[in-house]
Amino acid sequence: MKDILILLFRSKRFIVGFVLFLGILSFALIGPILNPKNPFQMVGGLFSPPSDRFILGTDNLGRDVFTQLMYGTRTSLLIGCTAGLIATTIGVTIGSIAGYKGGIIEEVLMGITNVFITIPSIVILILLSIAIKARSAVVMGLVIGITAWPWTARAVRAQTSSLKTREHIDIARITGFSSLEMIIYEILPYMFSYIFMAFILQFSGGILNEATLSMLGLGPFQTVSLGVMLHWSLLWEAVRTGAWWAFIPPVICLSMTTFSLMSMNTGMDEVFNPRLRRS
Repeated sequence: MKDILILLFRSKRFIVGFVLFLGILSFALIGPILNPKNPFQMVGGLFSPPSDRFILGTDNLGRDVFTQLMYGTRTSLLIGCTAGLIATTIGVTIGSIAGYKGGIIEEVLMGITNVFITIPSIVILILLSIAIKARSAVVMGLVIGITAWPWTARAVRAQTSSLKTREHIDIARITGFSSLEMIIYEILPYMFSYIFMAFILQFSGGILNEATLSMLGLGPFQTVSLGVMLHWSLLWEAVRTGAWWAFIPPVICLSMTTFSLMSMNTGMDEVFNPRLRRS
């Protein structure tokens, strides 16, 4: 583990992504503590430009954009993390079982996976979001997560099928390990790096999916997120009125967050992929 961490922090891409994400995470977690204002409180005029009083101006209802950005970033990160955990857990579970057991179990599980892949996930997300009446941040993360697992499942199944033919697996079978113990103790540890990279990709995808749904008016209720901020700016024509402070900050924050996660993922790929590491 120590050697892996050393290699990771030698990767410039990983360092850039890690430092940038740490800054965004600190802004989302510490910011609301230092500035405990209500993001829905009307404190100024409509679309007031940035000033000494309001760093990023106000929105269409006179609410502080900077305060919304702090709370919105925290909500988007929560949704993305929840979606990433759910999607990765489902994908790893289905993929590892299918790859290890093989036979009819693999065919059934991969058949279900292929069905989910053929249906555009955004369609399922829209239908589920419409059907759910109480869309909290956690519920949004769950909805996104249960539609984003198929590609992870397919990749994990391929990795598991390869790993189960190795010698240490045969030795573990002789000791009398059950199938569940084999997967948990003998297969998944060898895929930890890939699983973590898959989680980062699902994390980033969850944030972007939430922004997409929110811009369609299907975002979380009674809270603010980066996608909800963009929805408000579009709804009240901030672009047409020239109120750039209402939509550019959440766009920048979304871009920086996804860039940091993808940069970390690329850096990890350089470390864990032998071909890239040799080059």
